[in-house]
Order: sequence, then structure tokens, then C-alpha cells
Amino acid sequence: MIRISRALFLLATVSLAAGASDAQEQSGAERAYFRAVARYFQLPESEVEILANWDLPADEIPVLLFVARRAGVSAEALVALRESGRSWTELSERYQIGARALHVPLHDVSSAGRLSGVYESFGSTPVDRWGDIRLSSDDIVALVNVRVLSQSLGMSPDDIARRTASSGSFVELYSQLIR
Repeated sequence: MIRISRALFLLATVSLAAGASDAQEQSGAERAYFRAVARYFQLPESEVEILANWDLPADEIPVLLFVARRAGVSAEALVALRESGRSWTELSERYQIGARALHVPLHDVSSAGRLSGVYESFGSTPVDRWGDIRLSSDDIVALVNVRVLSQSLGMSPDDIARRTASSGSFVELYSQLIR
């Protein structure tokens, strides 16, 4: 937690110096989504807003925080690696955050939305071999967001996963779910 906060402070300082803080105006949907992400990770909203000023898609901010926490590395280091072209697949492998750590239990995997293929892999692979399942960056983003939105909204992961098939982004999905 201290490491993430320190990195976020550094990110804030750099972004202010570069004038990036007023470079992007967030939509109401993004602000609501970022509030949910901040609550999930037990961070001040301002820290998540700082991350929103960087060139990461909004859907990836929860992944950044999840990986930083699990790996014990700074968010700043992960942002630098993403900016250098590293994918979430590469970073999860580098920091040994495999499918087992990313797995979100579903009661009915038949309606897993855009995660159907991932849950087919989970179902056909013994649990002790889930470390062998290679997830795409999109799979990682979706799994982390299903976890975050489910817990933030008090909804079952099944409900969130099912709705991923009809939504373009997790910001959009969150906005639909809170209406």
C-alpha cells in the first residue's frame, strides 16, 4: 500500500509538471467507475484519478493496481513497462500472477460472456495445472474487472461476466449496471 501510494505521488508530481493533469477531462461514467475502483482497492479517489491522467485505457487501471499489489511492485514501474510495449500477459508472467490468481469463481460458466473461452480452459484443466493456462491481455483485463465490479456492486460474478458479451468496455458496463 505504501509503495503504491508513493508511486502515485510520484506520478502526480510528474503529471503536474508535464501539464497532463488538465489534458483529459473524464466523463461522468469514468468518474463513477474510478470511484468504484478506488473503493475496491481501498485507495483515495484522487490516487485513481492520477492514474487516469496517464495513457492507460480506463479498463486497465484496475489491472495496474491488481498486478502492482500482487507483485509488490510500484504502479509507476508497471506504467513504464506498459508504455514500453509490454502486454498484461507478459507482465503477469514476469511477476508470476497466473490464471489461478486471476480466476473468479462462477456458478454457471455456460454464460461467461466474453470469458467463455477462458472458463472452458479452466474447466478442462485440473486446478493444479491452472498455472499452465496462458491468458491474453484482454482475458486478464476482463477477469480483474469482473472481480472488481462484482465486489464493488455486490453482484455475483456470474451476472457481471454474462453482461461482458454486450458491452464495449467495463466503464460502459459499470455505467449500465448502476442505472
